[in-house]
Amino acid sequence: MKAIYKTSGLIFSALLIVSCGKNSAPVEEEAVVEQEAVVEAEAIVEGQAAVEPKVMAFGRFVPEREDDFTWENDKVAFRIYGPSSGGKGPVSGVDPWFKKVDYAIIDKWYANFLEGISYHKDHGEGHDIYHVGPSRGVGGTAIWIDGVAYPAAMYKSYELHQSGGDIVEFTVQYEWDTPLGAVAESKTISMALGSQLYDVNSIFPLNGEPASLPIAIGLATHDEAAEVFSNPDTGRISTWEIMEDYGVGTGALLAPELVQEIVHLPSEEKDASHIWILTATGEDGTLSFSAGFAWEAAQEITSIDQWNEYLDARAGKAL
Repeated sequence: MKAIYKTSGLIFSALLIVSCGKNSAPVEEEAVVEQEAVVEAEAIVEGQAAVEPKVMAFGRFVPEREDDFTWENDKVAFRIYGPSSGGKGPVSGVDPWFKKVDYAIIDKWYANFLEGISYHKDHGEGHDIYHVGPSRGVGGTAIWIDGVAYPAAMYKSYELHQSGGDIVEFTVQYEWDTPLGAVAESKTISMALGSQLYDVNSIFPLNGEPASLPIAIGLATHDEAAEVFSNPDTGRISTWEIMEDYGVGTGALLAPELVQEIVHLPSEEKDASHIWILTATGEDGTLSFSAGFAWEAAQEITSIDQWNEYLDARAGKAL
């Protein structure tokens, strides 16, 4: 842990993840130590930038900012919102962080955040300019009933399985009410070095029992600022949007035989416009898919044609 950043607060937070994650501790139970973590994380010493950054697949719970859970590799970074984000509605969408360096930036950007340095501005490594809100962001899921999406709110608990090497893997738990009944999702996310995509293996019980449920996997179109694309033969949906002069492509992949329908549904309601893959869980409630993004400023994938080719080439191979 000390190889990441030599700040007592961040080391403390990393140790907290390991000890709580192994026991699948609910985030609510960690509140007793959250204030101490924030206080220590604020005590960042000078010279942090001199610590050599590390290229790795990394993830952690972030008590110093609304219980975010974040993960990254050498290409991309993501976050989801935790219990302290309460009152914001169904904010279980996936938020991408745009990075253009191969080393880990999560700890540094949060440390800078506590110092008043915004990660919404590019200081040379990238930034967060993607708006998620209550949308599905990049590959968020929802129960789908009669053309209406019923998404979860924040995750309830987490368990970190591995981090700091070639793969980051963790599980987050969701629970919410739908017209079908009480739905839960145990979502295991993994991401390897070198990939633009994260992989999902989820189990969706209904009223505590395995069930086949209608599921939608969504990509936000930011009130139709994004163009949308799809390829049913590869189980792919994708978008391309210009954000602050650079193109951003998002995408999701599902095994083609599991695709029931691909629908593009613009909406006059803010953050409600998406392109969706409609599918269903197996009888045991399981579903697997992949999602991710590419940012033109990273200078690897610089057009929608390249992005769609990247996704189609990985159809059926990501999991």
